Formats: sequence, structure tokens, C-alpha cells
Amino acid sequence: MPYDPKNLPEEVVAFLNERHLATLTTMRPDGSPHVVPVGFAWDDRVGLVRIITFAPSIKARNVLRGGTRAAVSQVDGGRWLTLEGVARLTDDPADVAAAVAGYAARYRQPSERIDRVAIEIGVDRVLGRA
Repeated sequence: MPYDPKNLPEEVVAFLNERHLATLTTMRPDGSPHVVPVGFAWDDRVGLVRIITFAPSIKARNVLRGGTRAAVSQVDGGRWLTLEGVARLTDDPADVAAAVAGYAARYRQPSERIDRVAIEIGVDRVLGRA
């Protein structure tokens, strides 16, 4: 079922705030999908998925190429959601701090990394059953 990412139902937002891991799909240079498990935070105010990572990671390098779409999928039994949109990589301290805070609120405080960056996905499509 498609949802309007700018007006998600209460139960969808609640599911996005429960503690679940997800998969992140980015595209490799050859066009094939790169799928990895991730923790993520959903910012309902601005329609962003935020993922912390480190600069040399494959997912970060895939996003760094620019203009790429990405998808985060969360599954819990029969409930599932996929959030899609254009991804960008940021090393801006405020953006990275927001991603770390979102991760810490949902999972746990991550360890420090000097090479930490954040992937932000501006969500324009939400599919699923929450």
C-alpha cells in the first residue's frame, strides 16, 4: 500500500519509531544493488531518513556519486515499510549530529568515529503495511 510521505498515518510513524533494524539499498557503479543491514532514524518533521556510517564505506561511496536513489526497508513479521528517495552524503557537523542523535534515541549511543558521515534520504515514496 502506498502512503503519502508528507502525511503518514499515526501507526506508520509509530512503526518507524520502534526499535527495528532495516536494510539500505544503494546502487553500485555498475547499476547492481548493494544491500546492507542498518539502523536508521526517521525525522517525520522534514521527511528524512538518517543513517550514520563512515566515509570509506561502500554505501557512503555509492551515495557520494550523487543523484542516486536509495531505499530503506524495515520488516517485522507481516508489517513492513520501504522508504525511498534521493540520497545524499553529508559530513556537515550539524547533519551528522542529527543523525547520531536519531540513532541514539532509537538504538543506543554509537561509539565515536573521526570519519563519521551521514546518509540522508529525502523520502518521496513510502510503501508497505504497518
